[in-house]
Amino acid sequence: MTSDARERLWDTATYLIAIVIAAFFLVPLLWLLSLSLRTRQEVYLGAARFIPKHPTIANFQQILSDPAFITYLWNGLKLSALGGIGCLLVAAPAAYAFSRFHFSSRSSLMMSILAFQMVSPLVILVPLYRYMSTLGLLDGHFGVTMVYIAVSLPMAVWLLKSSIDGIPKSLEEAAEIDGCSRFGIFWRITLPLVAPGLASAFILIMILNWSQFLVPFLLLSTDSKLPISVAIFTFAGTSNASSTQVLAAACLVAVVPAIVAFLLLQRMIVGALTAGAVKG
Repeated sequence: MTSDARERLWDTATYLIAIVIAAFFLVPLLWLLSLSLRTRQEVYLGAARFIPKHPTIANFQQILSDPAFITYLWNGLKLSALGGIGCLLVAAPAAYAFSRFHFSSRSSLMMSILAFQMVSPLVILVPLYRYMSTLGLLDGHFGVTMVYIAVSLPMAVWLLKSSIDGIPKSLEEAAEIDGCSRFGIFWRITLPLVAPGLASAFILIMILNWSQFLVPFLLLSTDSKLPISVAIFTFAGTSNASSTQVLAAACLVAVVPAIVAFLLLQRMIVGALTAGAVKG
């Protein structure tokens, strides 16, 4: 077999594997879409019909006209955005320090930060609840936002450090010669140049925060404060077959924004994730 034939064979195998993986994730979404377009009567047909005989958007109209559902969406968006902004406020100076300052155990400290990212949230749920209860931060968005920041911080520091590493130090040295302070260099030179990396990190953190379930489920109890991920779970636990189509529509509305955002901005996100591998 020639090298060209072998290369074509590997390309074909790669595409086939990609198609299988895509189908694995798309089929549940398509089935969710099928359920969300059904009437209450068609839900009882189950798997007998994939395409609804009488598709309807009444389920989407019902949830989008419900003030409670809009509140859940707003809570999810607010928590995700505040967590992303707060994370960048802490991660940007930390990433700059790791990139530009040389101190002992810098590599070990970076690896320690990465190790925290690998800890499963399930391991810390009980101590986290008791800690937040002691601080009086249960059932409030402030406490949830602080946890979001802590959870996303290690990844944000690594992403931003890779972006800052790509900025020539000569620009900062020239600004220092002109009398600019270290904070002035960071604020006026580094941050504007690293803006694409900040945007990528913020978008990725927003998507991850939007899908958070365990943290708000543990720390929030008031119905009006729940984000959409927890609210749908609560609704599913009290629903029956007659509301399956409404639940499917709600799940689709909650999932689609994150998927669309990732698809539209995947080049920026992937660029931020792979920056360290290219720039060292």
